[in-house]
Amino acid sequence: MLIIAGLGNPGSQYEGNRHNIGFMAADAIAEKNGFSLWSKKFKGLIAEGSLAGEKVLIIKPQTFMNLSGESVGEAMRFYKLTPADLIVIYDELDLMPGKARIKTGGGSGGHNGIKSIDAHCGKDYRRLRLGIGHPGSKERVHGHVLGDFAKADSEWLEPLLSALAENADLLVRGEDSKLMNKLALSGGAVPAKPEPKPAPARKGQSHIHKARQRGQQSVPERGPMADMLKKLLGPKKD
Repeated sequence: MLIIAGLGNPGSQYEGNRHNIGFMAADAIAEKNGFSLWSKKFKGLIAEGSLAGEKVLIIKPQTFMNLSGESVGEAMRFYKLTPADLIVIYDELDLMPGKARIKTGGGSGGHNGIKSIDAHCGKDYRRLRLGIGHPGSKERVHGHVLGDFAKADSEWLEPLLSALAENADLLVRGEDSKLMNKLALSGGAVPAKPEPKPAPARKGQSHIHKARQRGQQSVPERGPMADMLKKLLGPKKD
């Protein structure tokens, strides 16, 4: 048996927050794969089903993000599971929107939900991080994660969640490379904006040649420079 925990904050006021992308992923997986209706247990909402022939419990802790480990830990103890039987899905500031990464173990990266799960469940569980992007400064992080996704975000968010739900069996089987490929191919990631490149000058084109093409450069009528330019540009045409 496996537990998939999607992290977020309970309540309608948080429903569309970037911090709740873990809840969104849990909903998408449960709905796409015919899991049971959500019910209350283990200080959370749970849905039961199977993926890749494995019994799976999806849980959305209702303890608020900072206490997520209380809910997930209670479920793990009830089923006598180890960290190897746990997959946690959550938001990642340090990944651009639409990007995903998965790993086993590691640090919390300052994520309070992960800190709580580490404390209650151990650290050697699989972590699926879904990028929400960084606002650019530390002072704006709180408002960013607790702010709602913009309408434009649906262009990458919906394809990402759909691809995750459709390929949740790969998540359960531990076929992480295949899963990452599927998520990347969903087209959800927001591409980085390349720096604009200056238009290259045409090879071998001197300033004199450019002036000749444009016909905008005035030339002196007398003196050594005038004589040299007349030879290069040719006689002036009326």
